[in-house]
Amino acid sequence: MTTDVPLPAPGREIQTLDVLAPVQADAVLDLLAEAARADGRQAVSEQGRLYLRGGHRTGVRHLLLTSGGVLAGYAQLEDTDPVEAPAAELVVLPEQRGHGHGRALGAALLAASGKRLRVWAHGGGPAARHLSQVLGLSLFRELRQLRRPLAPLDIPEPVLPEGVTVRTFVPGQDDSAWLAVNSAAFAHHPEQGALTQRDLDDRKAEPWFDPKGFFLAERDGELVGFHWTKVHAEEHLGEVYVVGIRPDAQGGGLGKALTAIGLRHLAAEGLPAAMLYVDADNVAAVTVYERMGFTTHEVDLMYRTES
Repeated sequence: MTTDVPLPAPGREIQTLDVLAPVQADAVLDLLAEAARADGRQAVSEQGRLYLRGGHRTGVRHLLLTSGGVLAGYAQLEDTDPVEAPAAELVVLPEQRGHGHGRALGAALLAASGKRLRVWAHGGGPAARHLSQVLGLSLFRELRQLRRPLAPLDIPEPVLPEGVTVRTFVPGQDDSAWLAVNSAAFAHHPEQGALTQRDLDDRKAEPWFDPKGFFLAERDGELVGFHWTKVHAEEHLGEVYVVGIRPDAQGGGLGKALTAIGLRHLAAEGLPAAMLYVDADNVAAVTVYERMGFTTHEVDLMYRTES
């Protein structure tokens, strides 16, 4: 399905597509890369970038803004949460900024979502804050990126709860068990908890995927927790990608032990620093990570319409 949204600006057009052709996906990825070089961060999340390829995704739409025949902006709208308003991310080519393209994309997103919208502003800069005000959006969520050096790695030796052992992920063999524990551990988290086999397969196909850095904790042969690490090769940066503990295994120190195991792995890979994302209102998690030497590096903000 293709819908053209006419806007009152000469030479500007927005197309809304359910799926991108390979040449369109390549053009969007080029735009994202150019914006990231200028801004120092990605404007679209990893999940959003994975949605660019691989065909149709239920609930996902792509908005391509062209100006004078040039791809000048991109927005993605994801309407997969049964409760929350649709979520969006958007970006304008650096040399095309200041011409109202961001506002045009924002208006198109509001129209496409029925004026029920959440929008991520990665880095939370002044331009994003201004656009949110123009669109009538209010601050809703704060996601912090924390970082710490890995040399020296001054953290205690990990201590696992009694009866728990740790091994690494075996692709194909551990998929379904991991998806089940991930879903249980993040039942309250609409993005992480909803991951499917297709989402896992997408990540396993990425160049960064390395099962040696994907740690599984077991008790009596059952998976009770995990720490999936990630290496950002270009930035020479490790990531505490996701730590999850099955609800009935929480509170015994397993999360802290798994985090330490992953950090030791990243340090052994020769990486100078590690990062992670955590919601600012998750005070318990923020406290644990700060005690492990992490400090706030930058903040992503989510704005939404008043509901």
